Amino acid sequence: MRLFFRLCAFALGAAAMTAPVLAQDAIRNAITARQSLMHLYAFNLGQLGAMAKGEMAYDAETASVAAGNLARLTSIKAGPMFPPGSDNATIDKTRALPALWQNLPDVGVKQAAVAKAAAAMEAAAGDGLPALQAAIGPLGQACGACHKAYRAPED
Repeated sequence: MRLFFRLCAFALGAAAMTAPVLAQDAIRNAITARQSLMHLYAFNLGQLGAMAKGEMAYDAETASVAAGNLARLTSIKAGPMFPPGSDNATIDKTRALPALWQNLPDVGVKQAAVAKAAAAMEAAAGDGLPALQAAIGPLGQACGACHKAYRAPED
């Protein structure tokens, strides 16, 4: 019976010691997920921006796919990717400022603006270069508004 209690005590102690490690892993996984989401935004926005600037030939199908991808990405519920303690003051390898968690209603407004601009881009992207060019500015401004407020500059 003593052996049983010793094994239970050991197991509880081991579990208590691994809990912080598991929490850190969950935070790092959340950061990886949200950075991956931002990479997907950047990839698709990059194609549209290159077309708008004349750095890439305009192609209605490519533009429509990229814009559609952006619109779908805005529908992802990213809240779980932003757990408390995953800001740049608490953990390395993220540029998310602590202000984000202090202003969640504003973050929601900014996210809604991105979704609205992405929907407008989706509607315009396949209608010719002038339509794409007209929609790219508001989309970039919507993305930039959140980044300016809640993302630290690159080192």
